[in-house]
Amino acid sequence: MIGAALGPLVDFVYPPRCCGCGSSLGTQTGLCLPCWQSLDAFPGDTPVTVLRVAAKADAARQIALPIHAAVPYNSLARTLLLAFKHGGRISHAPLLARLMAANAPPPAERRIVVPVPLHRSRLWRRGYNQAVLLGRELQKLGQGRLIVDALCRVRATPMLGTRSRADRQALLAGAVTVNPRRCEALSGADVLLVDDVMTSGATFTACAEALLGAGVASISGLCFARAGTTPSRKAAASLPEGSGRPHTDARNLAIPGVP
Repeated sequence: MIGAALGPLVDFVYPPRCCGCGSSLGTQTGLCLPCWQSLDAFPGDTPVTVLRVAAKADAARQIALPIHAAVPYNSLARTLLLAFKHGGRISHAPLLARLMAANAPPPAERRIVVPVPLHRSRLWRRGYNQAVLLGRELQKLGQGRLIVDALCRVRATPMLGTRSRADRQALLAGAVTVNPRRCEALSGADVLLVDDVMTSGATFTACAEALLGAGVASISGLCFARAGTTPSRKAAASLPEGSGRPHTDARNLAIPGVP
């Protein structure tokens, strides 16, 4: 109520601007029509990228990990993400999360939202974990209960933006673990794993491997932007029942400028 009352004053002091190009808008944290069109958001029936993940302790236990994305990684998506992730524009989080929620898998009865973790050294330098900010907004949108510290980044890794999938996998091996204090909450839960962008899928895979060891029932991934071309429907294989969208395997991708 207070926020609504102060809205006109905020708009007067800080006139609403498009998050993409900076042009004038009628409301805060939005996009102008040309930017909406150039964002090229995925429709609801866009094929889902699927990763194959095995538990660390039991290689025989394998799952299909569907990764849902809101938009392709194009020029505008890059602008939004760089401002959000490295430029301190945390006000972008509600907009990005709304777009993500539109393409999220159907909510499960006991869904837990788990953000991809940052190592403490990077968190200290950046000041925030962008995946946590997205997770908070997704919780507000009814996408599940957020557990901020479900996963821990126990080893620092170098920037991964331009590295191959094989390099990413090697660097991330053993870098992500489950917080022992959260094992009980995770056991038997359906997990929505959240990050800002997916390139090769190595980060999602490392996190999912750790979560499988905690006995989660299922894992789905959700990100704002996905690199590469739209997956082909012809490459579809079987997804868990109820996924409702075609998919393909992840490609070996890299994004210059985005770690």
